[in-house]
Amino acid sequence: MTMAIPDRSAGVVEEPLLGGLPLAGESDATLVERIVGWLRRRMDERLLRPGNRLPSIRQFADRYGVSRFTVVEAYERLVAQGYLESRRGSGFYVRERRALTAPPGADPTPPTLDVVWLVRAMFQDLPPERMPGSGLLPPDWLDSTLIGRGVRAVTRGGAAPLLGYGEPQGYLPLRGQLQVKLAEIEIAAAPEQLVLTAGVTQAIDIIARQFLRPGDAVLVDDPGWFLMFGMFAALGARPVGVPRLADGPDLAVLEQLLQEHRPPLYVTTSVLHNPTGASLTAAKAFQVLRLAEQYGVTVVEDDIYADFCGMPAMRLAALDQLHRVIYVGSFSKTVAANLRVGFIACERELARALADRKLLAALTTPELGERVIHQILAEGHYRKHLERLRARLAAQREPVLAQLERLGLRVFTDPQGGMFAWMDAGRDSNVLAARAYEQRLLLAPGSLFSPSQLPSSWLRFNLASSSHPDLLRFLELALDHDPGGQP
Repeated sequence: MTMAIPDRSAGVVEEPLLGGLPLAGESDATLVERIVGWLRRRMDERLLRPGNRLPSIRQFADRYGVSRFTVVEAYERLVAQGYLESRRGSGFYVRERRALTAPPGADPTPPTLDVVWLVRAMFQDLPPERMPGSGLLPPDWLDSTLIGRGVRAVTRGGAAPLLGYGEPQGYLPLRGQLQVKLAEIEIAAAPEQLVLTAGVTQAIDIIARQFLRPGDAVLVDDPGWFLMFGMFAALGARPVGVPRLADGPDLAVLEQLLQEHRPPLYVTTSVLHNPTGASLTAAKAFQVLRLAEQYGVTVVEDDIYADFCGMPAMRLAALDQLHRVIYVGSFSKTVAANLRVGFIACERELARALADRKLLAALTTPELGERVIHQILAEGHYRKHLERLRARLAAQREPVLAQLERLGLRVFTDPQGGMFAWMDAGRDSNVLAARAYEQRLLLAPGSLFSPSQLPSSWLRFNLASSSHPDLLRFLELALDHDPGGQP
């Protein structure tokens, strides 16, 4: 006997269109997964068309000898994936699905090379070795087992602690662990002085909202971290660049800008500066703090690359002890960007105010990631992980720089660690980046690292992702013409 399936739009669908359920094979897939995959293939192949009604749960279970619970779960998954729709009292129907992505070659528009372009491009499905402009280490450089072990340890006692919002300032045991970690670099910060955030991006956004008003100037490194330029502009503030030298900011220009603009904030990176890889000297650090005190500016020290530095380094927060310096950090670069765990260290009263800002913006930060990071730090595996990362970067640095310099690029200063090199191509790096983009290579042109966004000949290279033969071949051909940029 043949089972007929009524169809509102296409008459009757006979059982042969469903065919036999392949219960054999795919031993690593559950029965529910096999049923879902089997039905999806029939819908993708248009054997089951939009509007067709599937057998009822009882009919499907009886026909194929599976439990009704299995059929319910399979149908519900297909509803969640957009393949079926459930009509109360009627059954499950094949859903009309429109294409979610444009067909290949449907976007001939050349890219506009701005900050948004670079951020968006870093999320493309390109292999890491084709993304020398990326700001992350390749996934295979990081330790997924470290995260897996942390997640298992956190969930071993049950998920009940994760069902609420968590603490406004963040998971207290992690703040206690951070107190120990910061003490190692001579920054005294009690748990009450720490606010956990969704990475450094949220940390700086919260600080900016606390200090800046429309029309305010905010001083930033030039070159510097491009994402915050747009962040400040969105708040109505004006990012003003302080030229970055190999040993820190240009102090003469810094003082001139402080006099002229009287900014509430100066955001800078002391250790392994992005994009130059240089670090602040002790002499410059003392002068920066002297000027901050003289002109009443609060300094935000972005130390996101701190853990890549395996040698003693000068930090403004260690000299100032969080009096006029707000210190921010993150585990996005060394553990996992997806966990989104960062932190702010500052004076107690300010920490409470920033926690209130965080509540107004996004309530609390997800505690799962904070608990995982706490577990990783508390177990003591993090230190060995950092040693491996530093060693691998050190082994990569000189050979990659030598290759790039042989092609005609000139390094700003020998990086003192970390993942970046700032290099001069001698021609408009926007043009180079656009050409590279056509060949599925992501370069980071220097104009994006300046608040002025003016044309630049500089490029930031991620040393962990800058040795692919296609990249080197592209640079060799692109740089093999006169400095004016004409072939």
